[in-house]
Amino acid sequence: MKLISIALLFFIGLTTQAQDKKAKDLLDEVTAKIKSYDNISIDFKYTLNNAKENINRDSKGNVVLQGNMYVLNFMGVTKIYDGKKTYTIVPEDEEVSVSKLTDKEDNAITPSKMLTFFNTGYKFYWDTVQDIKGRKIQCIKLTPINTKDQRKEILLGIDVQTKNIYNLIELGKNGTKTTLTVNSFKTNQPLSKNQFTFVESKYPNYYINKLD
Repeated sequence: MKLISIALLFFIGLTTQAQDKKAKDLLDEVTAKIKSYDNISIDFKYTLNNAKENINRDSKGNVVLQGNMYVLNFMGVTKIYDGKKTYTIVPEDEEVSVSKLTDKEDNAITPSKMLTFFNTGYKFYWDTVQDIKGRKIQCIKLTPINTKDQRKEILLGIDVQTKNIYNLIELGKNGTKTTLTVNSFKTNQPLSKNQFTFVESKYPNYYINKLD
């Protein structure tokens, strides 16, 4: 009986390793696909829920990415990162904040790394597969290696056919659940040469707040 138990544990261990390798292989395919595009344009839906605090919010947004540069429109705010500086444009306050921050925060999934953030800092596991409107979506579960990370786990849904990310679900240790669902994913679109350039003359009455 003991030998059977040991053999079973060994088999389970081998199966788990094989599944984890499948997860890594799929994530490597996603990364390679993302890097093959000249630029990416995404329309997305964002939801935030916390039952304990009675929070339930839905928002829509869009982002254009090229390398580490991006233009993000979300919740009435436009954020431009030109590779050197970040420009946060808030029409409601008629203010533009300028910062030299490079979006390298350890935990934050920022626009410039939202499609490849999983390459460092996580353990990953092969999870369930879903059929969503005829699309086969494979889920990969990510758990942060840093125990101080306030996120319990991240579920990444990947379209098996296109190898593009379909959704991203963050589960916080405080019970907060945030979901980003990709509604439209376009690549190699014709972009303006000033796509990632902040043009101050477009905001003549705005206060320009240089943070550093």
